[in-house]
Amino acid sequence: MRKIFIGLLLCVCLVFGSPANVGSVLQPGTSSLVTFRILFTTGSAFDPPGKEGLAALTASMLAQGGTRSLSYDQIVEALYPMAASVNSQVDKEMTVFTGTTHLENLDRYYGLLRDMLLDPGFRPEDFKRLREDAINFLKVSLRETNDEELGKEHLYNVIYAGHPYGHHNAGKVSSLEKLTIEDVADFYRTHYTSGNLVIGLAGGYPKGFAEKVEADFGKLPDRPADKKRFDNPNLAAGTHIDIITRDTRSTAISLGFPIEVNRSSKDWAALALVASYFGQHRSSNSYLYQRLREARGLNYGDYAYIEYFPRGMFLMTPDPNIARQQQIFQIWIRPVEAENGVFALRAALYEYDKLVRNGISQEAFETTREFLTKFANVLTQTQGARLGYALDSRYYGIPEYTSYIKSQLAKLTMADVNAAIRRHLKSDRMRIVLVTKDANAIRDAIVNNVPSPIKYNSPKPKEIMDEDQVIEAYRINVKSEDIVVVPVAQVFQ
Repeated sequence: MRKIFIGLLLCVCLVFGSPANVGSVLQPGTSSLVTFRILFTTGSAFDPPGKEGLAALTASMLAQGGTRSLSYDQIVEALYPMAASVNSQVDKEMTVFTGTTHLENLDRYYGLLRDMLLDPGFRPEDFKRLREDAINFLKVSLRETNDEELGKEHLYNVIYAGHPYGHHNAGKVSSLEKLTIEDVADFYRTHYTSGNLVIGLAGGYPKGFAEKVEADFGKLPDRPADKKRFDNPNLAAGTHIDIITRDTRSTAISLGFPIEVNRSSKDWAALALVASYFGQHRSSNSYLYQRLREARGLNYGDYAYIEYFPRGMFLMTPDPNIARQQQIFQIWIRPVEAENGVFALRAALYEYDKLVRNGISQEAFETTREFLTKFANVLTQTQGARLGYALDSRYYGIPEYTSYIKSQLAKLTMADVNAAIRRHLKSDRMRIVLVTKDANAIRDAIVNNVPSPIKYNSPKPKEIMDEDQVIEAYRINVKSEDIVVVPVAQVFQ
């Protein structure tokens, strides 16, 4: 087996030929820091069936594994005095390797980065460690310690079941357990090509440096990019609910449905404004936050999105380079006390239905547009973020992000926004995920339309109390056979 694998490694290395033309996004500047974003247009949507997690494991083997000449411990030791690192991020259609170094360390840092990506060691000890890390991430970090990310990620799996997007980026436990180093080497050889490569560089790098990087990485196999169209998922009509049962003290809720809009679409700016108004991430001014947290004290926050936003509980702004052809409209209700779970779900659906029915007011439109116009600068305030957004703009075929969204917002009217709501947010294919301990009781309450009154520790205004009477009996239109209780051990399996 060892002889076979050595031969396979030689195949990986020997496919390098003469330098090919590679894509690049270059942002030279005066900063003493140099930022790298080495992006490949491949990801978990390219995992072969039965090998879910292969794209992510391959990226981990490059960013957290040794080269042919250095072990990973030696790489970490070499990076330590530079206060630098090499990181990877894998999504459905993008894999990016990131790092920043001071100009005085540029040659040493780049030498390590280059060898990690172009001359990987694919060492058995690294493979064993990283595969185990991936399995534990799914089984422990998501299943057992993070109800919110568990619910959000399962929602995507439900919506995209049977679709190339239909598994977590880290994979499935059962598939990861069967992956081999040979699988990793084969994925690397197939997808890490010059056609899939876009080099991102920013900062005060010297003259000729970008050309050197392009020449080095141009030696990757010269094959066309992985051009693949991913269609919208084919969902059955009607509301469907998955209730994940696990031993937890609260109830986390995520709900949403696919939309035929991404950042390159005509209606994207309009829907971005709607999502910001309805549930701007980590904003106490958004509508949902005001109605559910401020008015009722239900939870920590309530948000809405039109683009994938992983790790939202840890981040104030989304990471770049998770661009996708397909997106969903998503509402994230942060955990509520278990006895308020059904009420919170009803409240979210009640407010969503009002949004679709009534649209937004002129005042809300103008206030939100002003906020988003300024917020674009917040999203791109760092050198790394600007480079990341530039790479995403290249993917979507749009101008530089801040100028693009500002120009699109400036053209919008309230009528445009409300028309976009009617076109894209009125769905009869809602998918809902709850994470809770008493799954069967919640299922019975929803199926039988049992009222779910809420009790407060302090008096509330009459307006809220009157509205609560409507919400507590608000019907969730779902057939009993479309509500499924899912043991947590089955999620990501």
